[in-house]
Parts: sequence; C-alpha cells; structure tokens
Amino acid sequence: MKQIFSKISSFLMAIVVLFSTMSFTVDMHYCGDTLVDTAIFHKVKSCGMEMQKPSIVDCSIKVKDCCSDEHFVIDGQSELQLSFDTLTFDQQLFVASFVYTYINLFEGLEENVALYREYVPPLVVKQIYKFDETYLI
Repeated sequence: MKQIFSKISSFLMAIVVLFSTMSFTVDMHYCGDTLVDTAIFHKVKSCGMEMQKPSIVDCSIKVKDCCSDEHFVIDGQSELQLSFDTLTFDQQLFVASFVYTYINLFEGLEENVALYREYVPPLVVKQIYKFDETYLI
C-alpha cells in the first residue's frame, strides 16, 4: 500500500512540475462582439469577414474592421532551482536537521532476526494421532 501511494504521489508531483513550467498561448477571434473561435497552441481560424486592404492608396476613406484577434500568453515558471546560498542560516539548519532525521527515521535491521531459531521442539514420546484413529474392516 505504501509503494502504491508513493508512486501515485510522485506521478502527481511530476504533473504539477510539468504544468507549472509549461507556457502556452490562447488566441481568440472576435467578429464584432461575438467570440467566433478559440485556440490553444495554434492560430485561430478566421470567420472570413476581414476587410481587404485596398490596392489603391486612398487615405480619405477609412473603414473600421469588424473582426479582431486577442492573444493571451500565459508564461510558466522559468526557474525551479532555488540556490542553497540564498537561504539564511536558520533555514539551512532546519533543512539539514530535517534531512538527517528523515534519513534516520527508516533504519532497518542489520540482519533478519528469527526468534524461533534457537527453540527446541519437545520430544515425541507417543504418536497421539494413532490412538485416536479407527479402522474399518
């Protein structure tokens, strides 16, 4: 049971580390005020109603495009390793004493102790099971 719990907890901790270090982008495409498409890890598909850029340069007419794209970048944690030098002396003392007590908590026995090894069984004087047997002839 302890091994199963240990494996499950180590797997969950690996998942936490994976998701805390992973960064991703969320892209959203709006057509007017309506959300048309949302995509994670790739570009969104457009609705096809974007304004075409005019080939003739005419600055007098400006038309507002009804479509818009939004991008949200969620950055993951980039530095996981905490330097032992930045800890104060009290924190270093706590970490050292915790590691020492945790290692000594699970001390095993040097040898396999069997208490019955030196036990001498009693001598059998009579075979009692033969007295209780009945034979059918």
